[in-house]
Amino acid sequence: MFIHPELTGVLAGLPDRVDASKDVDAARASFRRLMAPRMGPDARVTVEHRIAAGVDVQVIRPAGATGRLPAVLYVHGGGFSFGELDGPSPMARDVCVATGAVVVNVHYRLAPEHPFPAGFDDCYAVLCWLAEHADDLDVDPARVAVAGASAGGCLSAALCLAARDRGGPRVAFQTLLIPCLDDRGDTASMRAITDPRFTNTRLVASMWNVYLGKARGSNVSPYAAPARAHELSGVAPAYILTCGADPLRDEGLDYARRLMEADVPVTVKNVPGAWHLFEAYAPDSVLARETTAHWLTALRDALR
Repeated sequence: MFIHPELTGVLAGLPDRVDASKDVDAARASFRRLMAPRMGPDARVTVEHRIAAGVDVQVIRPAGATGRLPAVLYVHGGGFSFGELDGPSPMARDVCVATGAVVVNVHYRLAPEHPFPAGFDDCYAVLCWLAEHADDLDVDPARVAVAGASAGGCLSAALCLAARDRGGPRVAFQTLLIPCLDDRGDTASMRAITDPRFTNTRLVASMWNVYLGKARGSNVSPYAAPARAHELSGVAPAYILTCGADPLRDEGLDYARRLMEADVPVTVKNVPGAWHLFEAYAPDSVLARETTAHWLTALRDALR
């Protein structure tokens, strides 16, 4: 398997990933340790804690910004079972600074304690809350985007489907970063990526088992697995990021193709030789900085 030369040394030092389906507390602790260096205070933003439609959120604003700003509903990743539980996601803060937007960071309910549709319901309720409280938040309701990585990308895509289907809030743009979209796992990349040091075939299958619980089977809702949607026309324009050594690569690329076929504007970036969420493991690499700058620029431009 090709690994980008800048990442080979990092990969060599990685331990095997913890399977959240076997020990969710250990998986949550492992993720906290990974993100801890980037979880401190950030003078570039202000953070306000709120309860939005019964859900804990953080409203993040660019420090010193005034006037009516665009908004981004940011949905954290973590296999639907863990994530940035102790503070605003570093990615959410980066979105705020790079786009000049108000970012609503959602702490949705997590599996296995709360399988689908709990997390999705929380995120959709907050999306509706954001639109209904646009004046209070001083944001422009015509410039509201959703963004998320991995499980957050799945939930972001599902929000766009639900907003279309239910006549809900208008979503101006969806940023789907390394999204998990298809519980069926029937792609070449899903079969090929088995390295235990990063997200692989086995861990993705375990993730879907935990998230779907008793709903696992042939009749899975597209709000759980957006690739199951029969029709994608009418959803928000999209940016989709995939990585070459990610088992989720092919379902992301296939979703992008289907959006294009449905006449939805799509920008696609694939990063050869990179694994799932490689930026968190090699944040100072040129590849990570360039990849992050690429999707942040696309989101900023969409909100203009």
